[in-house]
Amino acid sequence: MKCSFSLVFLLVLLVFTSNLEAQKRRVLPKPKVAQKANANTNTAVVVDERLAVLRSEPSLFANSIQRMRLGRIVTISGAKEADGVTFYRITASRNNYGWVQADAVFGKFRRGDDERFARLIQASDDFEQIEKATTFLETFTVSPLRPAILLLLGDLVEEISLKLSNDATKRLNRREMAASGAPLHSFYLNYVSLDRYRRLGIRFLFNSTMKQFHYDGASWREIVGKFPKSAEAAEAQKRLDALTEKMEQKAN
Repeated sequence: MKCSFSLVFLLVLLVFTSNLEAQKRRVLPKPKVAQKANANTNTAVVVDERLAVLRSEPSLFANSIQRMRLGRIVTISGAKEADGVTFYRITASRNNYGWVQADAVFGKFRRGDDERFARLIQASDDFEQIEKATTFLETFTVSPLRPAILLLLGDLVEEISLKLSNDATKRLNRREMAASGAPLHSFYLNYVSLDRYRRLGIRFLFNSTMKQFHYDGASWREIVGKFPKSAEAAEAQKRLDALTEKMEQKAN
């Protein structure tokens, strides 16, 4: 799913930062393979699962150890070129290490990764887009693209809240709910489809009269509170005002 207004902000900011980087970019030395276990170690997060195959050697033809999932935190201790790509030597856990294609991971250690990550979010859809947006926000806490991603995330979650509301209303049995004696809103706020959003730290409010979920607005409040001079601040405030109206709405 796409939210056109937020994507416009994201695209404009991406173009601006890309031009700025082009003006000041300089050639950086390629990282060398670490000689010691803790030398040249950087933290990164797995984002592109299509490329996130942990291998025994730095080669696209090497044995596969596992495919790492989105959000996996790894440490990088070296790099090597092979088969037309760069491989990072990484440690995923105490007994889980190997080589992974550098394009699969993102981190603050590498210039431009926030822009690359933002483009990947823009190209994604549905829950995966939301999942990547939350991973971006966890990884890039001071990126100039953060307000745009915050605005986009809020819009995506509020948009999905309508579908979640309709699904919950269809699947929750009114007779069973009445027989249990538990409050109506508790059934909705315990609805199973909310679980995967909770795992991402996303919370929903519930208008009992309208039987409607709404995003709690956390990302919009962060924009207004931490980035009041950003281009996204006015839009975030509009969404917070609209949220207040939605929560006060009564059925006809």
